Amino acid sequence: MTIYEALLQPFVDYGFMRRALAACAALAVSGAPLGVFLVLRRMTLIGDAMSHAILPGVSIAFLVFGLSIAHMTVGGIIAGLLVAGLAGAITQFTQLKEDASFTGAYVLSLAAGVLIISLHGNSIDLMHVLFGNVLAVDKESLLLVTSIASVSTLALAWIYRSLIVECFDPEFMRAVHGRGGWIHQLFLVLVVLNLVCAFQSLGTMMAMGVMVLPAIASRFWTKDIDTSMGLSVALALFASYIGLLLSYHFSLPSGPAIVMTAGAEYIISIVAGLHGSLIARFVPRKHLAA
Repeated sequence: MTIYEALLQPFVDYGFMRRALAACAALAVSGAPLGVFLVLRRMTLIGDAMSHAILPGVSIAFLVFGLSIAHMTVGGIIAGLLVAGLAGAITQFTQLKEDASFTGAYVLSLAAGVLIISLHGNSIDLMHVLFGNVLAVDKESLLLVTSIASVSTLALAWIYRSLIVECFDPEFMRAVHGRGGWIHQLFLVLVVLNLVCAFQSLGTMMAMGVMVLPAIASRFWTKDIDTSMGLSVALALFASYIGLLLSYHFSLPSGPAIVMTAGAEYIISIVAGLHGSLIARFVPRKHLAA
């Protein structure tokens, strides 16, 4: 097998591979920067909870309208926003912390979504919703994914500076601008949009992988937020490309292959990154002689 056959020919010869790569690229560009902020805000588990919060809406739309990406997307967005709003209200009006309220929402949403499909669908329907199939993305689905990703990217650019301030000093943001809570809510909306955007490609179980794993890995290589965002996008793109090739050549499920590739980047960063990695911490560095 030549280098061309291994690395390029699948995307040249097959339209479904090109559409899959384009969808993954859109998800990487819009989702990975949000993953950096999830890491900075220590909200990765909350993000995971939100990835499952969309499941009831997706499941209901799937059973009512069939494999209609538009209806499943709308259902996922409605469910995700309702759960996020409910969890936020619980945090605001009770003594429960945000992580606990989102965890409760996550458990209930996951159980409800699986129950809905199990009662009215079959195991194939359940596997499709939970794990997706990026190789099945058609032109209409690709247009929807890229549209949502574009809106998300523009919205993130609009609130970028305010979001950084709100990450490190939310009290100052509220005191000076009086809109810290609004920025936080919009950020959660963007996370929901990207998770809904990703579910049809990677499924609800895998949606957080491409968003968070490259973001975590990037923090081992740089301490600068801007650089970390760019690096996380590059890592997500690379993981998508290699994952699709592994899926094609070895007949592997596309979503897990992509996420496992991102996981390999994560492990390499833990071991060999420049900042806080195992090597940086335990292997002594040479010092210049005086």
